[in-house]
Amino acid sequence: MFDYQQGAGFFAQIAGGLEKLGAAEFRELGAKNVRDVPRGIRFEADRETLYRVNYRSRLATKILAPLKKFPAKTPEELYLGAKQIDWTRIFRMDQTFAVFANTSRSQIDHSQYASLKVKDCIADMFRKRYKGKRPNVDPREPDLTINVHIYDDEVTISIDTSGGSLHRRGYRQEGVEAPMQETLAAAILDLAEWDGRRPLYDPMCGSGTLLGEAWLKAGNIPAGILRKHWGCQMLPDHDRRLWVKMKFEEDNRIKVVRGGQIRGSDIDPKAVKMTRRNVARIPGGDELRVKTADFRDLDPLEDRLIVCNPPYGIRLKKGEDMAAFMGEFGDFLKQKCTGSDAFIYVGDPELVKEVGLKAAWKKPLRNGGLDGRLVKYELY
Repeated sequence: MFDYQQGAGFFAQIAGGLEKLGAAEFRELGAKNVRDVPRGIRFEADRETLYRVNYRSRLATKILAPLKKFPAKTPEELYLGAKQIDWTRIFRMDQTFAVFANTSRSQIDHSQYASLKVKDCIADMFRKRYKGKRPNVDPREPDLTINVHIYDDEVTISIDTSGGSLHRRGYRQEGVEAPMQETLAAAILDLAEWDGRRPLYDPMCGSGTLLGEAWLKAGNIPAGILRKHWGCQMLPDHDRRLWVKMKFEEDNRIKVVRGGQIRGSDIDPKAVKMTRRNVARIPGGDELRVKTADFRDLDPLEDRLIVCNPPYGIRLKKGEDMAAFMGEFGDFLKQKCTGSDAFIYVGDPELVKEVGLKAAWKKPLRNGGLDGRLVKYELY
């Protein structure tokens, strides 16, 4: 039996700062003994709950099922440890695989070399059993993704049960430069405590990530509804009928979203077209109302939730003064959004003061490699 089958549980990767939010989501989805740790969540789940967490989680990046844990101080010990797993029981010759590793505080300090040693071990095992033949490696879209984590000379080899990052929902096939990650957009809506009933508006929608995540949340639509490949289907104890049952039940919980409840705009007509095409891929998303408009020209947006990710850096118009831009946006919030609450994600923390409004709170949140701030403004 593998470690996850013997009570070791599972590990969910999540962006730093979202651990407690993600742990609450996992408990709501039925996970047991949920513990948040730095950049992750440890939890226990039966098969159906594991499937549901993968299918519905809006915040996690990927969910790992540990196969084996062992000490290794040298590449040879890593190879021999990986050899204890019978890989021919997990996937077939005609299926592809990929190995990704990360190392920290260990004598094996080169992650690419660590992944190569495990890949060689798997290939050698197949060659020995199948007369020199071995499965192909596909680093882009493998059937099986293997995760190797080495910390303090302790190795954990896991299967990625998500089959790639869960932030790739499938609806955003077009994007502006430096787009917001879907998991961050989902977290912003949760931090805003938005339940889908209060009207929501994004005045700088870009390619529509915040609007897409709002549509998913308001409609109780599983975040993975458009994904085609799932790593949990590669687990040796995968139950196809249980997967179909779970998916059927979750899809039946989808609600209708009123078209005027979620709206947005952007000054760039290309971005507006992107948003329409992207969100239209979500069930019912073709009802989204979005238009081409400069936020300065919008009618008053009173008593609603304002969410947005203002442009910065490469997303800003050439020659535009970002400080002045944020000042004008602050004037817009103060003068046209009375009675509303605004949750603004600012990529450069230094620009928060340029808004010119008193923040109710600020929270550091990462967007890829960007260390930004989510700022709440209560607009009386």
